[in-house]
Amino acid sequence: MSFTLHLKSRLPTALRSLILQKKPNIRNTSSMAGELRPASLVVLPRSLAPAFERFCQANTGPLPLLGQSEPEKWMLPAQGAVSETRVDRPQFWKYEFGACTGSLASLEQYSEQLKDMVAFLLGCSFSLEEALEKAGLPRRDPAGHSQTTVPCVTHAGFCCPLVVTMRPIPKDKLERLVQACCSLGGEQEQPVHIGNPELLGIKELSKPAYGDAVVCSPGEVPVFWPSPLTSLGALSSCETPLAFASIPGCTVMTDLKDTKAAAGCLTPERIPEVHHISQDPLHYSIASVSASQKIRELESVIGIDPGNRGIGHLLCKDELLKASLSLSHARSVLITTGFPTHFNHEPPEETDGPPGAVALAAFLQALEKEVAIIVDQRAWNLHQKIVEDAVEQGVLKTPIPILTYQGGSVEAAQAFLCKDGDPQTPRFDHLVAIERAGRAADGNYYNARKMNIKHLVDPIDDLFLAAKKIPRISSTGVGDGGNELGMGKVKEAVRRHIRHGDVIACDVEADFAVIAGVSNWGGYALACALYILYSCAVHSQYLRKAVGPSRAPGDQAWTQALPSVIKEEKMLGILVQHRVRSGISGVVGMEVDGLPFHNTHAEMIQKLVDVTRAQV
Repeated sequence: MSFTLHLKSRLPTALRSLILQKKPNIRNTSSMAGELRPASLVVLPRSLAPAFERFCQANTGPLPLLGQSEPEKWMLPAQGAVSETRVDRPQFWKYEFGACTGSLASLEQYSEQLKDMVAFLLGCSFSLEEALEKAGLPRRDPAGHSQTTVPCVTHAGFCCPLVVTMRPIPKDKLERLVQACCSLGGEQEQPVHIGNPELLGIKELSKPAYGDAVVCSPGEVPVFWPSPLTSLGALSSCETPLAFASIPGCTVMTDLKDTKAAAGCLTPERIPEVHHISQDPLHYSIASVSASQKIRELESVIGIDPGNRGIGHLLCKDELLKASLSLSHARSVLITTGFPTHFNHEPPEETDGPPGAVALAAFLQALEKEVAIIVDQRAWNLHQKIVEDAVEQGVLKTPIPILTYQGGSVEAAQAFLCKDGDPQTPRFDHLVAIERAGRAADGNYYNARKMNIKHLVDPIDDLFLAAKKIPRISSTGVGDGGNELGMGKVKEAVRRHIRHGDVIACDVEADFAVIAGVSNWGGYALACALYILYSCAVHSQYLRKAVGPSRAPGDQAWTQALPSVIKEEKMLGILVQHRVRSGISGVVGMEVDGLPFHNTHAEMIQKLVDVTRAQV
């Protein structure tokens, strides 16, 4: 239901009069035409108005502020100013000290209190129906509104979780719908989550906080948008002696618009692509066409085969893109590296792996994610010193915890990955293996020359196997030969096309397999891809669920955390100081996999950074 009214700037006397009417003019929102749009009302004491305004400005997705009244005298309507079409029903909820204490047909009895109160108009996303039509989807009954565990940005006593509304969308129409939503402009029109509601903290979608439940049919995916009913939680949080809000479903029709909305012709920076990044739990992510294209270019750049190993046969399209999208949603990341190919030397490690792992960890730190590195117990001291030196030389900003695992059972792996061994509370959201020795089908670990190095390798593979059965943990494997942890995803191609592949192929699969000519390059590319995603307005808004401020593209901290020729030269120098050898030649020097750092690796690093920071 809605009050029908044109508004031009601030809320005028006419609206204040309408709020005071005992029987306001009511029309069904879905029947409205023209440029009118629905809005909900919140009425607060004048003293709280500046704080609430800033609260809305900090959470523009669920609370798009269209206008507010001036704190002046409230007027009763003139005689005959009300339409003859009247419906006598509750229109407002009354709040006292944060509790909803009743419903009212008008606020007439509070005319004295209203003299010192301010009314706010908040936009309602009924333009979603327009997006459904653009996507070729039928209009459906409005879905219920569910409270999430996603916190809005707090301000001066206003704090509450995000409230969302859901529509079931056929899988094959997802991208068309998301593109139609983005064409409408404002944050409120764009989805904040696609997939399992539990990822938003919604336990029972069938029991919404407001409205009726809508059920997903087979072949449909739940898609969530921010709801202006978030404001009701804000009213409860401030605990003011008196406040009012329009009842859900009762709205004012206004021609005021969200000034931050930017509807119009979409550019590649605004056109979204939708990607399926997890099946259990079901999860989709989005990024702009331009961001996705740049990440695909990174994937192409690292896919060259300087060692002529035949890795071109292992390449899978968009694995780098999906891996980086999944990483962007993670809060805590566990990275593993270490391939003890030089079993006759001490240490037996090679220079491929640790630099890529540290480069990725450095960027995850800049994104303020928790990150740790797990290695073989016999190599713990070596990696601890490498990290200490990396911090001292400015390659890392702060130290990274170095962990080990010697488990040996499914229960031990689950206990390591989850708090108190509970799969509902994983300690890590994403596991990444970069040039980590991977277990073959016969249970052994082999280097490229088919030499068994099992005696030097701890069963970290068990963590990746356990993660497959823990719904909220994803995994990525980075490799350049097929015998690395995670390459089980492409093991058939390894067996057919890689030398000794029938023996050395890793049998342990990661969700995403990033193939690179040198594994370090895959670590660098993941860091660069994350920079691109976090600089993408479409993806950034989706990540933060349209609450809180967006960070500027190319944030300085992110730029400084990117791999660079100088930092990676320092990193390789640190490995040389610790007598770590090149993987193919066995040389202790400035080379990786027999390829010199200067020219080959330096050029690759610079090319990746150039692609990452190039203006589209």
